[in-house]
Amino acid sequence: MLAVITKILDSAVELLKAPLVHKGKVRELYDLGENFLIVVTDRISAFDYMLKPDVPDKGYVLNALSKYWFNVTSGYMKNHIVHTDVEQLHAIIPDAEARELLKERIIVAKKAERISIECVVRGYITGNGWRQYAQTGEINGRKLPEGLRKNQRLEDPIFTPAAKNDVGHDEDISVEQMAALVGENLTYELQEKSIMLYTLAHAICEQKGIILADTKFEFGIYAGELIIIDEIFTPDSSRYWSQENYALDIEIDSMDKEPVRTYLAGSGWDKNSEPDELPASVVEETSNRYKEILRRLTE
Repeated sequence: MLAVITKILDSAVELLKAPLVHKGKVRELYDLGENFLIVVTDRISAFDYMLKPDVPDKGYVLNALSKYWFNVTSGYMKNHIVHTDVEQLHAIIPDAEARELLKERIIVAKKAERISIECVVRGYITGNGWRQYAQTGEINGRKLPEGLRKNQRLEDPIFTPAAKNDVGHDEDISVEQMAALVGENLTYELQEKSIMLYTLAHAICEQKGIILADTKFEFGIYAGELIIIDEIFTPDSSRYWSQENYALDIEIDSMDKEPVRTYLAGSGWDKNSEPDELPASVVEETSNRYKEILRRLTE
């Protein structure tokens, strides 16, 4: 694992000579012609609001974890990485200081055709899945056994897709609804690949004292082949628990931006207006959380 550098990147727009295609909550996508450039910033959001200040090294950790997992899974499924070397980008990042800031925060990626389905796999019944089950006995229209408890490990991981919306929240859908959107064959392949990848990562995490409770993937088509795109098994796309914190029927402290959510939930903020800046102690604790999951997974 490379040494964490404790620098802050809010945006790369002023650092690059390339058109900005999309600016997400954390990632920025630039057009390089044949490929895309993905830059992972230190921005942080919660409850659909962008928060201030940025969290030092968050983007570094997210990118490092994606690279780690893309490498681990590359023997099982192809992904969108072309390279991750900022020194190959002198033409669009001529300034040496800018390259140093962007180092370890970029992925040059293939221009795949995105499939507009968020492929969610749940190995444990928690979060939104638990809330659905508690009300209906189902998750995304799928009937589950009676008597399950919050945070319980499922007998087998389940696939619970969502239709991606560029504006607003993604929409939970059934596998049958997904098949109507993208076809039965692609639905079957996405379900099989998603569960295979989750099962692989869950086993690796288990060896390191970590539980991968659930995760989400994005896939695309490149040269007629299904590949993984975007990010993979980061704390922003996955729910990680430390094994020593695991218990049933409680809210488990997850290994991500939980300090931010906890602080905001107890701050009196109405969630309908711009929140105040986060206290320095919350920012530091959140940064440490991200760095800890990277350390435990990659060392």
